[in-house]
Amino acid sequence: MDKIMILSWDVSPDIFRVGGLALRYYSVAFMLAILAAYTVLNRIFRREQVPPGTLDRLLVYMVTGTLLGARLGHCLFYDAAYYKTHLWEIFLPVVFRNGQVEFTGYEGLASHGAAIGILLASWRFSVKYRLSLTWLLDRLAIVVPLAGSFIRIGNFFNAEIIGLPSTLPWSVTFTRVDAQPRHPAQLYEALCYVLIFCWQLYRYYQAPRPGQLFGSLLLLVFTARFCIEFVKENQVAFENDHLLNMGQLLSLPLVLLGIYFLKFYKVYGER
Repeated sequence: MDKIMILSWDVSPDIFRVGGLALRYYSVAFMLAILAAYTVLNRIFRREQVPPGTLDRLLVYMVTGTLLGARLGHCLFYDAAYYKTHLWEIFLPVVFRNGQVEFTGYEGLASHGAAIGILLASWRFSVKYRLSLTWLLDRLAIVVPLAGSFIRIGNFFNAEIIGLPSTLPWSVTFTRVDAQPRHPAQLYEALCYVLIFCWQLYRYYQAPRPGQLFGSLLLLVFTARFCIEFVKENQVAFENDHLLNMGQLLSLPLVLLGIYFLKFYKVYGER
């Protein structure tokens, strides 16, 4: 193996730190994800002459749904045993260790939980503001993969969700983890999501029937996620004894839901 070609990644996750508070690359990536999604949706909403102020209200619902869903998803799907006895740490960005309170931010966020949170927030928004849920999900389906690509880049800076050992020339050694060259699985996902975003935007301008964009989002994103999991390290120990890990098991029903929307869904009524 030509070690000269292996990237050694030893970048600190903190951009700067003052005492116990820090600005992290992941936080910046999350904010850029929101900004990028907002910018694209703003152009789409203007094109479709959606009433002013709708997007700003939608933003509150989506950010709240994403954060709550992602946080609860991680705590329930991946580490329920720990959070069963540390309930406050589910909702507070701190951990309690040896009688001390340490600010950590929300280190555990699960994308499948975020997906559920977005679906619930979309449903609630559509009911309150009398919008077609299918119409709304189709528009969100354009920007969700774009936002997801920024999040995975943030994971790369955090040296988390790392890949399995690899001898490929584009392997990365996450020196804060170990000295083993690995698949940059976070970047694999980020690239897939950018490509899916481009496809979704292209399909939007082809005026597909209602439900198609949402269906293709679920099918493409979670098929990519299912496949990339094969080159990832398991996130929790209990996954080591199973053929499929938690990320793959949670992806399967969403892939099936995507197929349903693409092949069988018929919408009744319009926005």
